[in-house]
Amino acid sequence: MQIEVESATLNYEISGDSSNPALVLWHGAGCTLRMWDTTLKDLKDRFFCIAFDVRGAGESVAGVGPSDPFTFEQYSKDINAILEELEVQKLHLWSMAWGTRAAIAYCSLNPEKVLSAVFSDASVGVADIAAQKEGVKKSLSIQDKSGIARFDLPVGWNKHRDPETAQLSLSAASKFNLSEAIEDLKMPIMLMTGDHDPNLKSSKEMLQRLPSARLKILEGVGHGSVLQRPDLTVDNFIEFHNSLGLS
Repeated sequence: MQIEVESATLNYEISGDSSNPALVLWHGAGCTLRMWDTTLKDLKDRFFCIAFDVRGAGESVAGVGPSDPFTFEQYSKDINAILEELEVQKLHLWSMAWGTRAAIAYCSLNPEKVLSAVFSDASVGVADIAAQKEGVKKSLSIQDKSGIARFDLPVGWNKHRDPETAQLSLSAASKFNLSEAIEDLKMPIMLMTGDHDPNLKSSKEMLQRLPSARLKILEGVGHGSVLQRPDLTVDNFIEFHNSLGLS
């Protein structure tokens, strides 16, 4: 499905019954909405799932409207336009890695809309790409030794219509004060990060500043947890949501 917002063409997909609680899925850096495909089979019977490509990434076209289309403020307007189109007033949110940065911004700008949030692989500091890659290597080795079968990556999880604008879309993170935004988050939150993800350090630091948050450490898991262990992450997501007793 597509919607026009300030000259951009935004690509999004919905799954599940619209009478169920709405769940917005925010993809990670270099990813598209396809990254959620494996988890959707377990989510769509419980939630009205809304996955989307941020402007410039995946099948979304950046457009030429705003002077700077790549900001978290603009991305928040974009998802709100999708929500308005779908007549969704309140939502739950699940994000991964860079998408968690965008999700933190969205939650701080729209606290009245967000019922709960799960931030996978969360960090608001400078990303250590080398450490992330090393952590993935170690975690996969552990999983192999434990006899845990690897999951196939969803088809199209990192395929972009325009690779240049997809890269530019990531620049939004440097234009928003994420450390300050954390102070505005009062909704129930779960930080869910693998023990081999260098972002675990940042997740623990964020926990100290989020009185409404809890931390789930995933054993034997590295960065990109939703792609690496969709089974484990979705089970913990559902368990967290059930514990809230929210609709």
